[in-house]
Amino acid sequence: MVWCSVELPPLKGHAVKKILTTLLVILGITAGVAGCAAGEPTDLAEGTVIIDVRTPEEFATGHLEGALNINVQSPDFAAQVNQLDPEASYYIYCRSGNRSGQAISQMSNMGFSNMTNGGGVAEASSDSGIPIVIN
Repeated sequence: MVWCSVELPPLKGHAVKKILTTLLVILGITAGVAGCAAGEPTDLAEGTVIIDVRTPEEFATGHLEGALNINVQSPDFAAQVNQLDPEASYYIYCRSGNRSGQAISQMSNMGFSNMTNGGGVAEASSDSGIPIVIN
């Protein structure tokens, strides 16, 4: 067995701070993505509104049957969401779970409270049992 030893120069305060900041950013991103991912199979209550927050172009390539398309990146996202009932239940998905997490955060700030992140479209379909359609 051969052991190698590499002697590193002493780290100055700013180098340590930079390394710690980088590690915290990586951990934050990992935790944020994990927090946005969909979990176990979802039994949707009757009347749950399905929202696809992808672009209209993405929506056209396939979406959950009956889903509304409200693009979270659209300048009028908040105006469209304001037309919805804040007391209703919502199942929100996108391509990967990231934008649906962003939408849920924005909607929460607008007074909505009953929202589920379905993750990506394929995952949302699998978990909810709602088929993907193209129209």
